[in-house]
Amino acid sequence: MPPPYTRHIFTCTNRRPDGSPRGCCATKGGDEVRLEFKKQLDAQGVTGVRSNGAGCLDACEVGVAVVVYPDDVWYQAVKKEDVAEIVASHLKGGQPVERLRMTFPVPRKKD
Repeated sequence: MPPPYTRHIFTCTNRRPDGSPRGCCATKGGDEVRLEFKKQLDAQGVTGVRSNGAGCLDACEVGVAVVVYPDDVWYQAVKKEDVAEIVASHLKGGQPVERLRMTFPVPRKKD
């Protein structure tokens, strides 16, 4: 029997202490983004993809951070409003959303 999922979406929901100079994905809407992925996967009829919450993806400065595996595509500054486009373009159409792709190295601020 094949595995139930061929792809995983990991959305950072990490919470740093209030006032952290790095910020955190939780206060930038990480939970809302994760839940919107679940909603949009369903609404757009996408199967075989699991939306997971993740701890720190070490990209707080550019969060909400999202990574799609096994595609190895990282997204930055994802908002709830971006999720339908990511699902349609990337997960259904095979084309990552370039305007949201994370650039490396991620800028760092001292915590």
